[in-house]
Amino acid sequence: MGSKYAKRYTEEFKRDAIALVDSSGKTVTAVARELGISSESLRGWYRRAKADQGEGARGELTGAEREELRRLCREDREQQQTIEILKKATAFFVKESGQ
Repeated sequence: MGSKYAKRYTEEFKRDAIALVDSSGKTVTAVARELGISSESLRGWYRRAKADQGEGARGELTGAEREELRRLCREDREQQQTIEILKKATAFFVKESGQ
């Protein structure tokens, strides 16, 4: 099980780690071990960097696409809440006008 407090790495550190994987010819696991970080973290950074460069797996989202998806999900959630409020208001006014 992971730590309650996840380590935060700078974007520069992530870029350097990814560049080290590309330039060294070593595996992601070997580079992660050398840097003292989780191989899963480095693998995720590497995969996202490749997707952003257009070299990702088929169907993998770029950083911009992930951000747009987050924005759209947030917008959808807000619109669903608005719809629920309007439904309740409509029901209230229908009930009030019938009396």
